[in-house]
Amino acid sequence: MSAILLAALLFLAISAVGTLLGMRLWAKPKEAIERVTATANDIPEEMPVHPSLVFRDLLNRLGERLPTSPKDVTVMQKRLIRAGIRGQSALKMLYGSKVALGIALPLVMMLATVGGSSGSSNKVMAILAAAGFGFFAPNEYVSMMSKRRQKQMARGLPNALDLLVVCVESGLGLDQAILQVAKELEHAHPEISEEFALVNLELKAGKRRAEALRNLADRTSVDDLRKLVAVLIQADRFGTGVAQSLRAHADFMRVQARQVAEEKAAKLGVKLVFPIFFFILPTLFVVTVGPVAVKIMRELIPMMQGI
Repeated sequence: MSAILLAALLFLAISAVGTLLGMRLWAKPKEAIERVTATANDIPEEMPVHPSLVFRDLLNRLGERLPTSPKDVTVMQKRLIRAGIRGQSALKMLYGSKVALGIALPLVMMLATVGGSSGSSNKVMAILAAAGFGFFAPNEYVSMMSKRRQKQMARGLPNALDLLVVCVESGLGLDQAILQVAKELEHAHPEISEEFALVNLELKAGKRRAEALRNLADRTSVDDLRKLVAVLIQADRFGTGVAQSLRAHADFMRVQARQVAEEKAAKLGVKLVFPIFFFILPTLFVVTVGPVAVKIMRELIPMMQGI
């Protein structure tokens, strides 16, 4: 009797679940009624929310809850700007990712070390290391992005400087030349084009040229760009020709780039010692001495044993 009752309850449960799924997925009586009564257009439909937006909102909320000092906030904002991340919620997402990774990685490490043969002290050290790595990994990511962006700007600066010299010598003012360089290098060197466009926007907003150029040097923190800014500020202050100053600085940068290339070429021989010693010489040894060793093993050793 109990088996029959259990079977009946199971049948009713499966029937109820199937009915609900059918009404939810296929029948949809509410939409049919709205279609007949023509009231569906009056009710605004909610747009679906992408899961990435939900995750971003979660990171923003976590970043707001993390207590920070104003000094640390200023330093991290400068790092984000140097990395090219200028969103309004960039700092909150950075702190939120630090909190999320600082919690998620220790949990993953805890699950991975459960049931292991290592001691409890090693497990605790592994969990603490995972927490530290998760908390400081976003900072290292921002630093890597900043260094990569600075390298890209330093690589595109000679082309930008040559184009700036051409624009100034053709009769354009310095502000119009900066704007023209930003337009021309938009696809070839987007990083330095973006920075020059920001300088132009600051000039349009009413800032002095010297202040806008100093902001450019502070945002990028590239040594060659700092030198260019110093040359432009001095030319503007003392009234010397901008075209002549830019031409002299372009020649200086060209000579400096040639010296850097010669220095790298001189270091190449020393840097090739370890790859040659560990990778090329063993293969040459196997190719040249290997057949001789095989022939000795096959012919000479049996001959000596026979004697």
